[in-house]
Amino acid sequence: MATTWTLDTIEQAIRRAWGDDTCDPDDRADRSPANPARGQCGVTALVLHDLVGGDLICGEAYVGPRRVGVHYWNRLPSGLELDLTREQFGPDESVVGGAVVVRPAGPPRRCREQYELLRARVFEALGLDVI
Repeated sequence: MATTWTLDTIEQAIRRAWGDDTCDPDDRADRSPANPARGQCGVTALVLHDLVGGDLICGEAYVGPRRVGVHYWNRLPSGLELDLTREQFGPDESVVGGAVVVRPAGPPRRCREQYELLRARVFEALGLDVI
């Protein structure tokens, strides 16, 4: 019999698996216990995509009027958009737009080690074999 999880179970497994070692190196200086979601968006969106499918969404991140990077989240097969790292942004930061991006085959080129570590921790927490 296949194991099923609620979105809450998956979210909690992901949040418990975050660490400095799963953070995007560009955001590591801004990550803290008060803001554990900082720098986790790309790897989190990929791991959630591994588990439930759907679409990867990418928007542009701004501090005031200045573009500082990108932000990733998920659109589930049901159409629900789910952003597990939304709280990382402060009041002077915003995310603009949001377009579906096609996931390239294979592991990510950027933050590969962080992705593989987060994926292994989450899969273990959910009782899945890491392939």
